[in-house]
Amino acid sequence: MTDTAHSPSSSPRLYLASASPRRRELLTQIGLAHEVLRVPAPPGEDEPQHPGESAADYVQRTARDKALRGRDWMRTQALPELPLLAADTTVILGGEVLGKPADRDDAIRILRALSGTAHEVHTAVAVWSGHRLLEAVSITHVQMRALQEDEIGRYCDSGEPFGKAGAYGIQGLAGTFVSRIDGSYTGVMGLPLFETANLLREAGIQVP
Repeated sequence: MTDTAHSPSSSPRLYLASASPRRRELLTQIGLAHEVLRVPAPPGEDEPQHPGESAADYVQRTARDKALRGRDWMRTQALPELPLLAADTTVILGGEVLGKPADRDDAIRILRALSGTAHEVHTAVAVWSGHRLLEAVSITHVQMRALQEDEIGRYCDSGEPFGKAGAYGIQGLAGTFVSRIDGSYTGVMGLPLFETANLLREAGIQVP
């Protein structure tokens, strides 16, 4: 199944193997007509780390796996062959992966851990094109100011932390929590446009 994200006058130039509205918005921002490939996900909200696998290796593997699952799904469904883009974003604090919160209590726990600290946001991008897999990773250092308990509570009540790695979205209300970033703002959002554009050009797609 695919969801179209392009105007009637344009044809999709790639598949996006992600349901993330932020990734769709970012591709649209740079004028790339695309279709969302609704690939059946493996059980569980977040894929587990393998024993002994580092947080950095984990995010790159999960993006690669998403691209390969998307490729297989595209072929199983006999869809037209187009380059396929997948990505995965992980918040890393002290070497630990902070995934999407399971519930409100988990979101509070994660935000308390991030409060007043510097952490890393890794977004890995994988593009399947023809018979090759192209990969890149963006690493951004994020400084979060100290958060008050009532702020955390109100933020969780907004519903925004859910479905987001690290229980926050920099493009939303939590933009006021972040005092500094060193790296890619769009990478923290979920799709680093600089790295993504370079991969797509290598796959033969013209990017503005």
